[in-house]
Formats: sequence, structure tokens, C-alpha cells
Amino acid sequence: MSCNVGGIDRALRIIIGLALVAIVFVGPQTPWGWLGLIPLITGLIGFCPLYTLLGVKTCKSS
Repeated sequence: MSCNVGGIDRALRIIIGLALVAIVFVGPQTPWGWLGLIPLITGLIGFCPLYTLLGVKTCKSS
């Protein structure tokens, strides 16, 4: 697994993921908030399987 998620993309994924997971504990307390784990995890590890399938790479090539 090579990095295919860039810096800004990673930051946005982490912020959105945390916001969605927070919905589970505060606010409407809907289980749909657990979907926030997907962008949170992909942001933390820097790899998105969907990006691989689509051929997208937002990180700088090294």
C-alpha cells in the first residue's frame, strides 16, 4: 500500500470523519455517524482503496 492521499485531503478526511463519529455521541445520535470511520481511517493511514480503483492520487510523488 503506497500513499495515495495528500496532505489537504488527509486533513479534510480526518476532520469530516471525526465530525461524523461525533454525531453518534452528541446531536441526533444516529448510527449513520459510524460511517465517519471510513474517511477517518483512510485519512490516518494515507491510503484510499477507492482512489486506487479510480486511478486518483492526491499526494506528491516521491
